[in-house]
Amino acid sequence: MSSLPPELSTEARQAALAKAAEVRRLRADIRVQLKAGSLSLAQLLERADTDDVVGKMKTLVVLESLPGVGKVKARRTMDEVGIASSRRLRGLGEHQRAALLSAFPPSQ
Repeated sequence: MSSLPPELSTEARQAALAKAAEVRRLRADIRVQLKAGSLSLAQLLERADTDDVVGKMKTLVVLESLPGVGKVKARRTMDEVGIASSRRLRGLGEHQRAALLSAFPPSQ
């Protein structure tokens, strides 16, 4: 058995690259909305269950995108809550979500 990826036709490869670029653009837009405060962590966690693009975002990257939260605070909070740095939003448990929401309340 080989561990090489399947051979893709040129058209299939181009389609996959285009799809990946679109997903990266959507995630970048979400991070900008978080930083601007036009999207809350609670809203994003709610979308994570139904939206694949959101659900597959890394929790650490999302927390770092919140206003006033940097790399150190995001990592420290994840350690305190007991969330692995590789965990994605859809993989968070109910208690982990509640802990994040109480650690980073909406700023209104």
